[in-house]
Parts: sequence; C-alpha cells; structure tokens
Amino acid sequence: MDRPVRRAHDTVTLVEPASDDPAPDDPLALEPEAMRAMGYRVVDMLVDRISGLSAEPVMRMAGRAEMEARIAEPPPAQGRAFDELIDRLVEDVLPFVGHFDHPRFFGYVPGAGTWPGALGDLIAAATNIDAGSWREAAGPTQLELTVLDWFREWLGYPDGAAGVLVSGGSAANLTAIACAREALVGPMSPRIVAYTSDQTHSSLARAARHLGFRPDQIRVLASDRSFRIIPSDLVAAMDADLAAGRLPFLVSANAGTTSTGAIDDLVRLAEVCRERQVWLHVDAAYGGFAALTDRGRNALRGIEMADSVTLDPHKWLAMPFEVGCLMVRRGEALERAFELHPEYLREGRGDDPIVNFADRGLQLTRASRAIKVWLALQTFGVDAFRRAIDRAMDLTTLAQQRIEADPRLELISPASLGILTFRRRGVDGTSPAHTDEANRRLVATLARSGEVLLTGTVLAGRYAIRLCVLNHTSNEADVLAALEAVAGTDPATTPGIETEGEAGPHGEGVELPWLHAHGFDAAHLRRVHGFETVTDEQAARFLAAAREESFGNGDAVTERWTFARAFYFVLDGHLSVRIDDVEINRLEPGDILGEIAAIEWGRDFSYGRTATVIADGPARLVALPAAALRELMTEAPAVDREIRAIAAARLQHR
Repeated sequence: MDRPVRRAHDTVTLVEPASDDPAPDDPLALEPEAMRAMGYRVVDMLVDRISGLSAEPVMRMAGRAEMEARIAEPPPAQGRAFDELIDRLVEDVLPFVGHFDHPRFFGYVPGAGTWPGALGDLIAAATNIDAGSWREAAGPTQLELTVLDWFREWLGYPDGAAGVLVSGGSAANLTAIACAREALVGPMSPRIVAYTSDQTHSSLARAARHLGFRPDQIRVLASDRSFRIIPSDLVAAMDADLAAGRLPFLVSANAGTTSTGAIDDLVRLAEVCRERQVWLHVDAAYGGFAALTDRGRNALRGIEMADSVTLDPHKWLAMPFEVGCLMVRRGEALERAFELHPEYLREGRGDDPIVNFADRGLQLTRASRAIKVWLALQTFGVDAFRRAIDRAMDLTTLAQQRIEADPRLELISPASLGILTFRRRGVDGTSPAHTDEANRRLVATLARSGEVLLTGTVLAGRYAIRLCVLNHTSNEADVLAALEAVAGTDPATTPGIETEGEAGPHGEGVELPWLHAHGFDAAHLRRVHGFETVTDEQAARFLAAAREESFGNGDAVTERWTFARAFYFVLDGHLSVRIDDVEINRLEPGDILGEIAAIEWGRDFSYGRTATVIADGPARLVALPAAALRELMTEAPAVDREIRAIAAARLQHR
C-alpha cells in the first residue's frame, strides 16, 4: 500500500511501544511509524545533499579546537529528538569532510557511489545479517558467491577460482600475502622473501609488517621510467637471494599504481613466477575493473595468469565505501589458509558443498557487502558501468591533450587508467626544489579554497600534481576547470615561495682530516651536497653515530642486492659504481652513497643495495647507520628533499 511521504520539515518524535507490543519492556524499540518517519527524514537529507553537492566546496577543513567546540560532549542520559540530531549532523559534522563524490574531487582516489549501492548498505545494516557462515546467511552468502563469479569472469579466471569481499584493497592485500605464505610455505619462515615495486601501495608494507616479515624479507625493486617493475631486475634479485640461501615466494605486481596508474608487465612477470614456482599477486585495487572495457582489458593483459588479484569495487564500480575483494586463482588455497573449526562452529556442514566466508579471511562476524554490489549492478546493468569507466578515461586523455598544449603546464606522466600527473612550470631562475614547493603550496591553496581538490606525489624525486578522474559525476567542464585553476596561478605569487639560486656546490671535493681527530664537524658536513642547511646541533647528533671505514683497491663497499643499509660520505679516494660489471657512475671526496637503501620505503622496509660500489685504490669513508640519516631527514625537511632528489636521480640513471 502507499506510504505517507514525510518531508524534512516534519517533526519526528520517539513513541513509547504500545502495550500489546511483543517486547513492551524493550527500551530500544520504536513504533513502525516512528521508524518510517526517521527513514523519510534521513532520505530527504541525503537526497538534498547529493543533489546540491556540486554547489558545495569540494572539501571543508577545520581544526581540532573548532570540532571539539561543535561536537565534544558527554553522552546524554535521556534520549533527544531525532530531528535535532539530524540537524546537528547537517550543521556540525557532515560539512567538514572531503567530498569524495564531488565532481571536482580529483585527488587521492575519488569515490562517487550510487544510490542503489547506498540503499544496499542500509539493507545490510538494518537486517543486521552476519554473512560469515552459510547456516545463518544462506541467501546473502549465495549473493556474494554470485557477485564473485561475475568478478571471476571479468578477470578471465577459471571455474576453480574463489574470492571473498573484504573492507578494501588494504585488507585484500594482507589476505593475499597470508594466503600465499600458507599455500607455499606454511608457518612463517625467516628464509622467505617477497618482491615488489617502489610504486606499490603502502598497504603492502603495512600488511607485511603485521604478518611478521622482517625488513630484509621484503625486497623493494626500483621501477623504470614508466614506473613499472623491471623484469630483469626481478630475476637478478631472485638469483642473488637463492645464492644467499633465501627462498623467493611472492611477487606483488601493480595494475594501476596510485601515483601514476602504471601497469606492470603482467605477462612477463607471470612467466618469471611460473618458471620459479613463485606466487604472483596483482594489486589491481585501482585498475582491475577497467577490464570491463576493451582498452582496459588490453592494458591488463596477463592479469588472468596471476595467482591472486586485489580488486576494489568502491573505485571503478562506484560502490559506497567500503568494499574490497580478493580473488585467488586456485580457490581451494584460500580456504586452506584461513579455515578453522572450533567446537562451537561445527554445526551444519555435512556433505552439502556450502561456503562459509569466515573460512576465507580474517573476519568471523562480517556484514553482507554483496547486497550493495548486487543491487547497484542489477539496477544499472554492466553496460552503464562500462560507459562510466570509458568516460573517465576519455576525460583523462582530454586533460593530457590540454596540458601538452598549455605552455604554463608540464606533463609528468601520461594518462593511464584515469590518472595523469603534471605541474605548473616554474619561474625562470628558480631551482627545481623551489618549483616543487610552489606546486605543493598551490595544491594546498586550492584545497583550502574548496574550488577543486588535487593531490600530489613524488616522481623521480620531484613533486607532481595528480589528476585522478574516477567520479561518474565529473564532466569535461570540471576537468578543464581543475587544469585552469593550476595554470592560472603564478608560482611567483604563491605564498611562501621566493626566487633563489640553486643549492650549494657539489662535486668540488672536500678536504677532510681524520674523522676521529675531530676534523669532521658541522662546517664540513654543510659542504656536502644535500646537507647545506643543517644546524650545528643537528650535525652534532647526526655525526655522533659516525665511524670511519677504510677500503683497499678493488674492495667492495656495497654489493648489489644485499640488504645492508649503512650510509656513507666519501672522505678520500675514488669509487666505481657498477651494475653487472658496467660502470654507471664514479664517486669522489664529498660525494655520498648508500642513501637509496637508507631511506625507508614504508614500515621499516626499504630498497636493498641497487648497485655494487668498488674502491679504485685506497679509500676512506664515513659510515652512519640508516636510522641516523632518517632521523635527520625527519627533522630537516630541506635535507630530506635533497637526499630524496639525489636518490631519485640515481635510480633513474642506473
């Protein structure tokens, strides 16, 4: 029957349960009409918000003091009027967010959901289903299996593949590593090593740390100029680890990196992994669902060969936060990794080939994330999502064309799966570091203005602005407005930017007396490129951990693929930097080395040695622990920028 429609101005009051209510003493019960009125009030508020979002700031920020003044309070002993509470949310909470679904939100990875998806979340929450076991949730479990089967077909996986919906890409990556370790190794082993790119999402480092991997068990490989894993480096690293008694077990590749949208050579990496019986995981959280389109499927060629794949429906599939997915090619490996059946969970298994999703991941009690995915896909149809994905990629290609045609702008990385990077060109006479800072401040200024949201990244040691087109609500005018907002701002007028010359001298050689005779002090340190701005106090703390090391002609200071992380200054002598016996650089007094391995990539993990360094004749070096360099870089941002720039330049010219 028709229900009365209540508008936002209607008053919603709580009504005591009727005397014939089956639970008259339930203090949390509501009359059906009160529940409907609350629902109408919330729906009205949400529809008004969604329909008027484009006129609102993309992001509204506030400080802790302001938010505490608005919201911090003790919980009430007695209930308050629901209308007043919704008004409080509208006034004091919901405005102070980054609107990921705003059409001019182009930072991070935008997330414009759909209304059917949001209603699916409401259904899942209101029905309070525990989708962890078949016995208690046969319908939602089969719904999830149906959704996962769609994903399996889109990836090109075989019938035996299996998956699980999780909270997002981070949880999927952790689940994948745990599954791979259990499938190939069993309990944690100190010998195993995993390999990944320096462009890999930080969630992999976080997952590895919490799964018990030591820093020397995650090998971070330098990417090429297209920000992809170099297959020959992967093979060489595996060979070095095998020779050292280690056991290569997993490679984590990328299908759409966060910084640039880069896609690794999945076919070649799959061939390497199969030859060596190593698990290939593909983090396709960003790019995986581009496989629904012809060009996306072509770009992702080889993903069907992976042992596991991370997907994120709350990206390309426009699902409300949060829902991620892990798909595993040999599905039985997923349950073997996680199933555990204590006495209190053994009911109802029998001979029926049921699925308990609690046996496929870390969660026992879990919401039904499949309802919103199924409901949205059924409502719009797959073709609508294909068009939305194609449209987003078209808009990114248009943005690239406009950037290349605008002399005020500089393209850094081309459009790939809806992402490109660019920057505002610097003022003549300024250093790259000051152009970096100008662009960084420009992005921050635009975010504060609420006009458009862009975010940055660092590529080859330099700051770049990311444009990520993912929202199905964004159009050509929104993209062009974002570009003009950057191009139309003169870096010379950006607050805090001054025109300066380049940093101090480099490569002139530094005459340094014996370290232990107190000859190497703050003044000498400031003559080393990258350390020009250190204070006496910073230098004293940094050098307190220093020691001197001497090397003879032909001695190796570092060897490629080792996990040593010491950082060095060259005091005396000359050094040859080599890869595969080919000299790629020479070092002399005043130069530094070892900064690449010393810099932390994420959660204590870092690059190993990327080259072999040999002494050409007698040489003396100052050695410092990596931790000392990282501490100084944290304390001195100028040093941090310069050391990272040196490291990036060397990685690009290996």
